[in-house]
Amino acid sequence: MSALLDTIAHLEPVDTAQRLFHGRGGRHPGCEDWTLDAYPPVWLLTCFAPVDEATLATVQAALARRWAEVAPGQTLNLVFQQRDEVRAQTRLLSGSVPEPHTVAEDGARYKVHLLRGFNHGLFLDMAEGRRWVRAQAAARPGLTVLNLFAYTCAFSVAALQGGAGRVVNVDMAAGALGIGKANHALNGLTAGASFLPHDLFSSWGKVGRGGPYDLVIADPPSYQKGSFVAEKDYPRLLRRLPELLTPGGQALLCLNSPKRTEAELRAWVAEHAPTLQVTERLPNPAAFADADETRSLKVLVARRPD
Repeated sequence: MSALLDTIAHLEPVDTAQRLFHGRGGRHPGCEDWTLDAYPPVWLLTCFAPVDEATLATVQAALARRWAEVAPGQTLNLVFQQRDEVRAQTRLLSGSVPEPHTVAEDGARYKVHLLRGFNHGLFLDMAEGRRWVRAQAAARPGLTVLNLFAYTCAFSVAALQGGAGRVVNVDMAAGALGIGKANHALNGLTAGASFLPHDLFSSWGKVGRGGPYDLVIADPPSYQKGSFVAEKDYPRLLRRLPELLTPGGQALLCLNSPKRTEAELRAWVAEHAPTLQVTERLPNPAAFADADETRSLKVLVARRPD
């Protein structure tokens, strides 16, 4: 636990959503199951394995001591989630969580929900992907974007803030798209986005009618029963991708599975979308550094030739 406790001992208040400790990256022996995130004004402590109450109390006490030093008189708002691949148990350890709860990143604001579900409304490891999308939209004003597996539409917000002309958001979870609409309103984005609550694989016609697109973003779950299984469904997606892109158009291909490597994703592209050229892999945020980058989030940029 020493690495986690050392990080806590040097924490400072932050005003943007970000990861502060990433034990999951394997760079801190003995802390592989722990992460610590800031969703101001709340800290989120997560353990990916069972943990006894004494250990949890030790970590909580360390956070309380440090918070008293750097934010005297302010309440420590702390949420703890213990999770595995099939379930998550979440509880408030101290303080409170605002409702609604919004956080900032690169001048954008997003709604988050820390006390329910596996995911919290904003994937912190995708921050560099959102920056890349915003930069692409700024470089090509009026860019048309297809945002697949859109979840709460953070990519769409980034694209429109950068100067995109139109974004089509597709996700089978209507509730997530509802939060996505709220995120657009929260950022004063009243035009340019549409929202399709459909299963992509039964809705190619609806998706295709809005295209072709200058940029297609594919950020699917690596495994979600009844929705997407990477080994089976990524090839299906890639086979349809070239026809959705304009000549010279780009695709942002994301895969967040420690079981699948960058080489495998590149091989899928080569086999199932051979007309596309993979041009780069985007870096992950520094806080998500991994001892084995083949296990970390993979974000590839592929381009359809002119």
